[in-house]
Amino acid sequence: MARSITLLLARVAVGVTFLVHGWMKFTSMGISGTTAFFEQVGIPLPGLAAPAVAVLEVVGGIALIVGAALPVFGVLLALNMVGAIVFVHLGNGFLADKGGIEFPMALAAACLALAFTGGGALAVDRLWQKSRADVAA
Repeated sequence: MARSITLLLARVAVGVTFLVHGWMKFTSMGISGTTAFFEQVGIPLPGLAAPAVAVLEVVGGIALIVGAALPVFGVLLALNMVGAIVFVHLGNGFLADKGGIEFPMALAAACLALAFTGGGALAVDRLWQKSRADVAA
């Protein structure tokens, strides 16, 4: 029971983090500002990458919160963080207060852990698995 609740809390915390960061790319930064930033840091195809990343972070954040398609979104969000590490954070060392890899690395690891744990309590994926098992029985 404790593991299931812990996974729920982790899903919500990580999901909200991605949802807020993705939402910022649409609102406060705007897609044009995000595109300009992506271009500045050398992300390939910034005009395509900026809206794609914004959508992934919003949709993926929601998916983590509700526990839906965790293997897919967990891996995609982890890869998103690898991109953030390579293009933005790697040259700044380790610590987050210096813009280093600490925060995106922790998010990537959390996403991978959530991708392959089943999501815990109240995960939509878990409900789908139960209903499929009921049908098979």
